[in-house]
Amino acid sequence: MAKKTILLIEDNREIRENTAEILTLAGYHVLAAENGKVGVEMALQFSPDLVVCDIMMQVLDGYGVLHMLQKNEVTQDIPFIFLTARTERADIRKGMEMGADDYITKPFSGTDLLHAIESRIKKSDLRTQHFHTNLHGFSRLMEAATGKSPLQELADGRNTEKFRSKQIIYQEGNHVINIFYVQKGKVKTFKRNDDGKELVTDLYNEGDFFGYVPLLENTVYRDTAQAIEDTEIAMIPRAEFEELLSNNREVTGQLMRLLAGSVTAKEQQLLGLAYNSLRRKVAEALLFLNRKYNQRKEVPFSIGISRDNLATIAGTATESVIRTLADFREEKLIEIREGSIVLLNVERLSNMLY
Repeated sequence: MAKKTILLIEDNREIRENTAEILTLAGYHVLAAENGKVGVEMALQFSPDLVVCDIMMQVLDGYGVLHMLQKNEVTQDIPFIFLTARTERADIRKGMEMGADDYITKPFSGTDLLHAIESRIKKSDLRTQHFHTNLHGFSRLMEAATGKSPLQELADGRNTEKFRSKQIIYQEGNHVINIFYVQKGKVKTFKRNDDGKELVTDLYNEGDFFGYVPLLENTVYRDTAQAIEDTEIAMIPRAEFEELLSNNREVTGQLMRLLAGSVTAKEQQLLGLAYNSLRRKVAEALLFLNRKYNQRKEVPFSIGISRDNLATIAGTATESVIRTLADFREEKLIEIREGSIVLLNVERLSNMLY
């Protein structure tokens, strides 16, 4: 792994040299600037991974350095840590409101310095990592950001509610009181048109959270959630979930990007429902279920789902799904074992979509 580059801006020579030595011994590549003007020039030239900057300096102080870096597209996202001997709350608040990521008060220990830098670089690296555009991806994001799984911690120790197969968990139009965590079973969310036809909007498995989008939008539920089989769900109050998001700016920003990706995926699903042939609709529904439930990429993989539910996912009639599954069985793409659909050839099913 390439060394991370730290730009150190400090006008006190002794502090600058001692701090640079600590960072070098910790394995960082260090660029040292003796004042703010030189620091800005070096940041523009070298694009460091993080900037550590004193506040009180001649020529250009730390506030001026931060302002100039944030005005430039090349440097505006570089994590920024202030070094300061000024501990007044107003000074600290000014720096944070301007966009600083952290501050270290002089005198500081090497441990404090390295801990702050490692934490900020780790969070910065999250912006370049790829996470799946679903709540599983968000859970991985939270774990990467904090070293643990805050979402899992929210769910642990909760009283659970049990829902029978086909029992409604919440209705379209209900106000958001909780978000939900599937401890056991499977859940679908769906919308129903004026003729009573269902369109499945998403599926959730053990370990998934759902019901969070209207919370973020501050709206009511726009679909209905129903247990596909006997299911146990932990209820998490919205206030606790909101508090979790408010404590980490990077996580909140990444969550917005994950949700944007989810919207794109749903747009593709709707286009498929509108224009795909019957075979493609059923193949896409089976692949969708495989992505949701086959986390270990097992082949063959068995999907236990009713034909009615499969039809709502595919956006077609149950009778049409049954006929198409019979065709797929004849073509050795699937098998039917005790009512479950066993995927034998995912690659050939995928080829139907192109």
